[in-house]
Amino acid sequence: MRNSPFWWILIGFMVLLDIYVFQVVKYLSHSNNIKTRLIIYVSYWTISVSAIIVLLILPYLQFQHQAKLFRTTIFAIIAGIFFAKLVAAVFFLIDDIRRGIQWIAGKLFFSNTEGETLQQGESISRSVFLSWAGLAFGGGLFGSLLYGFGNKYRYQVRRRQLSYLNLPAAFKGLKIVHIADIHSGSFTDKKAVAKGVDKILNEKPDLVLFAGDLVNNLAEEMQDYMEVFNRIRAPMGVYSTLGNHDYGDYVHWNNPEEKKANLERLKQVHADLGWRLLMNEHVVLEKGDDKIALLGIENWSAKANFPKYGDLKKAYSGSENYSFKILISHDPSHWDAEVRKSYPDIDLMLSGHTHGMQFGVEIPGFKWSPVQYIYKEWAGLYEEGNQKLYVNRGYGFIGYPGRVGILPEITVLELV
Repeated sequence: MRNSPFWWILIGFMVLLDIYVFQVVKYLSHSNNIKTRLIIYVSYWTISVSAIIVLLILPYLQFQHQAKLFRTTIFAIIAGIFFAKLVAAVFFLIDDIRRGIQWIAGKLFFSNTEGETLQQGESISRSVFLSWAGLAFGGGLFGSLLYGFGNKYRYQVRRRQLSYLNLPAAFKGLKIVHIADIHSGSFTDKKAVAKGVDKILNEKPDLVLFAGDLVNNLAEEMQDYMEVFNRIRAPMGVYSTLGNHDYGDYVHWNNPEEKKANLERLKQVHADLGWRLLMNEHVVLEKGDDKIALLGIENWSAKANFPKYGDLKKAYSGSENYSFKILISHDPSHWDAEVRKSYPDIDLMLSGHTHGMQFGVEIPGFKWSPVQYIYKEWAGLYEEGNQKLYVNRGYGFIGYPGRVGILPEITVLELV
């Protein structure tokens, strides 16, 4: 990555962005005295140059496991500064377009006497409002990202009742805890993670279903957290599937055997936790005299940049005679692409994957996140006809070590 053309294009773009934003900083501070302006200029370039230097050397620095929080936090701050400037630059660009149109209009439509200053090529001043608005929005974004660092372990329990006419009588009132995207490789606070598990246990669920991405890349990432997650138990069992991160696809392996061995170790981790990993298969759940089918497939995505390891046809085979079916499938794009089209008798699908992008706005009656422009179904409950999909917002986090607006989720579903 660090030696790729994209990497150097990114660095070059950051430099150009810094120069562009600095022009506005100079404009807004021009009325200050020389000493104040010097402090502002030095501070701006110290932060900007430091960010670029750290970004350049960060891939070469070797961090111990204990220091990964430092690394991810530093990277997140640099990314936050970049996106804050990018947002601010949108406002500045709008202002520059306005100035350009005004200048061209002056050239084309004003006479020498009516627009003398414009004909002489005198520059049109910036809009103070747009300049300050850009800095305010950029600063607000950066501030919210810093605030979000403290939200990554603020587990939120969300409860939904799901009504089905075809649900067998014995399963009415069934309580399911649905979780996804643990991403144990990102954790740095075992006590905080354990408090989330305590919340799961306090719900006393009949069944726990995990929808994939136990790790970021490596099976060994679970080593320090086995004693935390092996406490999760339920009378009807704990069932799990794999997500896109579980296959080690984002790691450079010396050979295919290493990658395969990592996946086998991860499968054993699920077994050691006491979780039944469903690999393109189904199991029958019994309660009283009634039965339902629980299907679980490997990762299957309708998005080109994510893998299709799943085989729903294989998992479905043999479940046709059960009147009620639940599917665990990591990527919610699977629902529209295959499940609804070809398997209309799958009543409930449980997914994760999106994390709600760990950034957005959720208030009663309204939710928004940039991820919704990529995924139609990205958080919460979706219904089409008799079928339902629930997308969990994720238990853990990856990349950005925080959450803004979209908190980590423990879903409690009651079938009625």
